[in-house]
Amino acid sequence: MAVQEATSCSESKEKTNSCCSSNQSLEQSCCSDNEIDFTPKDEVVEYRIYGMDCPSCGLTIEKGLRKLEHIKDVKVNYNTAKLQLVRQDGANMIGVEDEVQKFGFRIKPLKQIEDVKEYLIEGMDCGSCAKSIENHLNTIEGVNSVIVNFSTGKMKVEHDNSVDEIILQVSKIGFKASLLSKASPSPKPAKNKEGTTIIITSGLLIALGMMGAFAEVSFYLTTLLYATAMVISGYKPVKSAYYSIKSRSLDMNVLMSAAAIGAALIGEWVEGAMVVWLFALGTTLQNISLEKTRNSIRNLMNLSPSEAWVKEGSQLVKKIVENVSIGEVIIVKPGDKIPLDGEILKGESSINQAPITGESIPVDKEVGDTVYAGTINENGSLEVRVTKIVEDTAIAKIIHLVEEAQEQRAPTQDFIDKFANVYTPFVFILALLTMVFPPIVGLGTWDDWFYRGLELLVVACPCALVISTPVAIVSAIGNAAKNGVLIKGGTFLEKSGAINAIAFDKTGTLTEGKPKVSEVKALNMPEEEFLSIALTLESYSAHPIAQTIVNYATEKGITSKEGELFKNLVGKGIQATLDGVTYYAGNARLFEEMNLPLGEAQTIVQEMQQKGRTVVIISNQQEMLGIISVADTVRPSTVQALSGLKKVGVHQVVMLTGDNEGTAKMISKEASVSRYFAELLPEDKVDVIKKLQNEGHKVAMVGDGINDAPALASADLGIAMGGAGTDTAMETADIVLMADNLEKLPHTIKLSQKVLKIIKQNIWFSIIVKLIALILIFPGLLTLWLAVLSDTGAAVLVILNALRLLKVESDNQ
Repeated sequence: MAVQEATSCSESKEKTNSCCSSNQSLEQSCCSDNEIDFTPKDEVVEYRIYGMDCPSCGLTIEKGLRKLEHIKDVKVNYNTAKLQLVRQDGANMIGVEDEVQKFGFRIKPLKQIEDVKEYLIEGMDCGSCAKSIENHLNTIEGVNSVIVNFSTGKMKVEHDNSVDEIILQVSKIGFKASLLSKASPSPKPAKNKEGTTIIITSGLLIALGMMGAFAEVSFYLTTLLYATAMVISGYKPVKSAYYSIKSRSLDMNVLMSAAAIGAALIGEWVEGAMVVWLFALGTTLQNISLEKTRNSIRNLMNLSPSEAWVKEGSQLVKKIVENVSIGEVIIVKPGDKIPLDGEILKGESSINQAPITGESIPVDKEVGDTVYAGTINENGSLEVRVTKIVEDTAIAKIIHLVEEAQEQRAPTQDFIDKFANVYTPFVFILALLTMVFPPIVGLGTWDDWFYRGLELLVVACPCALVISTPVAIVSAIGNAAKNGVLIKGGTFLEKSGAINAIAFDKTGTLTEGKPKVSEVKALNMPEEEFLSIALTLESYSAHPIAQTIVNYATEKGITSKEGELFKNLVGKGIQATLDGVTYYAGNARLFEEMNLPLGEAQTIVQEMQQKGRTVVIISNQQEMLGIISVADTVRPSTVQALSGLKKVGVHQVVMLTGDNEGTAKMISKEASVSRYFAELLPEDKVDVIKKLQNEGHKVAMVGDGINDAPALASADLGIAMGGAGTDTAMETADIVLMADNLEKLPHTIKLSQKVLKIIKQNIWFSIIVKLIALILIFPGLLTLWLAVLSDTGAAVLVILNALRLLKVESDNQ
């Protein structure tokens, strides 16, 4: 394993107030701290923007937002990461969020707009459904803006009219809407029994019609059976198609309805009946499959119990969690789920934190430790003081962030949607030309080319292609959340799949971040006696290393001696008098200044320092008594995690540290990193990230989300550790490992690579099926019902392929 010599990045460079390397003037509007002017009738709205790494990012956002209607003025402050804008009455604020996300940034309103309500939409099986709902609601008076997310099955509407009116309008276009509340943001949709009944009834009618045709039953009777089946199965899509056309949408309901009605007009009743029946069947199968992906978040919602046992004096009172306040004491019995985040006041137990952190092994907790809502109390009764209300618990924030992540569009999805917006009208126009042009020039009969045109209408529906990406993204984000990894959106999921180099902060990331005694060397006395003197001296020092030695000796059962005249020697050590003899504990510099020769201890000290350890020397005025070495230890999971990363194709594993050469070299060998860079200041870490990027690597940075913020922002992907305990990490990084370890990082990279692979498979499969269908139309080898089957069947197969991502397991499970 080649280990690079320590690289210093302290070359002189011109500093700016941003993390940009360019000397960009901070007087641009994107860094302006001035408040914007507005009139009383205007409204000022503020947002927090995540992901900006230099002032020019703010300038880009400003330019983009100024193009929107009703937005009078925009200011982006890079230093505070705030967007401030003035809108006129009725401006589309949801459109603002969508526009900022297009530039690759995340945005969150600092104050939620009161008129925006969220609804659950049932029955959507394709992105075109979402577009049709949007277009229809935008024609309704009182609706200011609407965004429907097909992936999560949710709709955000800014409206002045009643909730009932919105639900009614959604039902008109063929879908079911229900208002979401804060207490239940992800309810489970009801089973569609009506849809199942329709499929079975119309299917039986078609089967009876076919049997009648073989038995040479009256033509009128079989036609009546087919026509009845068409009405039963086709009523809903035709109704939806009517409102789609009215709102100028060209969705699959329009295409399928036109194909079915056209087939009936030319006397192909069996074809028309099969079209609507297969369409209904395919839609139902798609909905069932899609619900499995959306359930990944609903399952998270079910982790936390809805009620808690609250201690009131000597009584236990059961309350719903929404009514429990901060400071109240709850009782958690063995085997129960913990209802709210809190601090243990009494009791000890093993807590299964897998729902939050993905850890497979329960964690021992005692008085003073933090516990999280949704985790399981394995054994022992606990008294817990509530520290967060239900909306602010770790699990609530995870659910909220995961839902936001699933709503964000990945770059591939944007591209596919743009392609579909061109493809569908193009093939629709081609279908109309196919119906009219060949018969006019005498190339065939009207019926023959009209039928082929109907087939083209069905093929014009890009359902499988449009859902190829979002279903995979939603499945993967749900899988990651279940395994204790919070991925902030499809963009970051795609990025992590392309990562081939990862830089780690050393302290607290690769290592424990807490020094431990690594070696004790007593000279000319028993080790217990030596440790007793060391314990006595270091007990009066507030230095972290001194505390480490005290903890080590205490765990060994060592007792301290009687001491007096303790004196703290700042930067060097401590001295005290024991039984009339003066003793010293400190670094080599202390003994140099006191002219006390180290003697035989000199060699031992040098050997320990070469291993990158911090050395504490114990002595009296006559002789050296011994040496204690202290070192930050590599996490038990580090070596396994880094080995796992190399297995998934990340061959450049780099360590960044501010420590000296010796310590960096030792840790790099223990952790088996590819390269290390030592003696770095925070800004130097940014230079190392850029150096790796200039070498052609796609670089991820792993840190604590706070101290390493500049490097996290500069990397292609920022990954923070320990998100369960720190709100800052959950807010700042692109990906958060909820547990304070690296075990889930290889799983995250493997999952992301699998996502990219499945998205490519889905896209190519969808395109190839469409091409085959198009090719088979003109020789007359494709029937109308086969065209429908190829469309709905391909969509179901694409969804099932994406569902495999829900079953990708971590190697350490």
